[in-house]
Amino acid sequence: MTAQTIDGKAHADGLGARISGAIPSFREQTGRPPGLAVVLVGTDPASEVYVSSKGRMARKLGMASFEHILPEATTQQQLLDLIAQLNADDSVDGILVQLPLPAHLDSLPVIEAIDPAKDVDGLHPSSAGRLVSGLPGLVSCTPLGCLMLLRSQLGNLSELDAVVVGRSILVGKPMAQLLLAENCTVSMAHSRTRDLPGKVRQADIVVAAAGQAEMIKGDWIKPGATVIDVGTSRIVRDGRKTLVGDVEFASASGVAGAITPVPGGVGPMTIMCLMHNTLLAACRRKALAEPRLW
Repeated sequence: MTAQTIDGKAHADGLGARISGAIPSFREQTGRPPGLAVVLVGTDPASEVYVSSKGRMARKLGMASFEHILPEATTQQQLLDLIAQLNADDSVDGILVQLPLPAHLDSLPVIEAIDPAKDVDGLHPSSAGRLVSGLPGLVSCTPLGCLMLLRSQLGNLSELDAVVVGRSILVGKPMAQLLLAENCTVSMAHSRTRDLPGKVRQADIVVAAAGQAEMIKGDWIKPGATVIDVGTSRIVRDGRKTLVGDVEFASASGVAGAITPVPGGVGPMTIMCLMHNTLLAACRRKALAEPRLW
């Protein structure tokens, strides 16, 4: 068996086209485009590239992009003051603070300071609580993208067994809630789970989000399972730096029914789901009909 490779970029491009197509209607009704503000503290090169890519994508789709690059020495109060300004700015519909923050800053008060109506990263306790309660809200971008890929690949997810490897607030915990809402039977696992290979081997759906390079081997995968690999790690292989996921792609692709590659799988969907959430937040803030995007 050779697994089908799930093309995240193609799915993201399709979603982007639908988002772009819905923006003119919003502009006609409000007199402005949806607005996304991204805040970066410090000069981490990888974060700078990521923030720039988000801004470019927002502009490409027809949104307004507000990028705030703050010096490394920014204080907690200065960052909170900026969040308050963005909360009060009607041209801003979505706010994302790039994590991780420098070590001297506490991310939790910053996340809690964001207006939940503008929490396009889906990390505010209110957003998390609404997800657990089954109420409408803004969902963390990466797990939302994973769900879109799973639905596109499998259609109805009801009655399938799913395992989520990883328990972060960014991916693992919201992913489990989304799968439960799809009527999957969900197990949450992590690096300390007893007999982790055995747990994974029982699953029709595997979402790998543990942050450990190539931890999940091919012989852990149930034949025909759908594997969503969220991990991104740089390793040295054959003297060259290589980007890999949490799943050993070569061995897993010989067992799984379908699998996302790294890169080119979940990553493009994460950025596009940020755009999706920004448009959704904009429509909800203005009490406009929400476009059907997926």
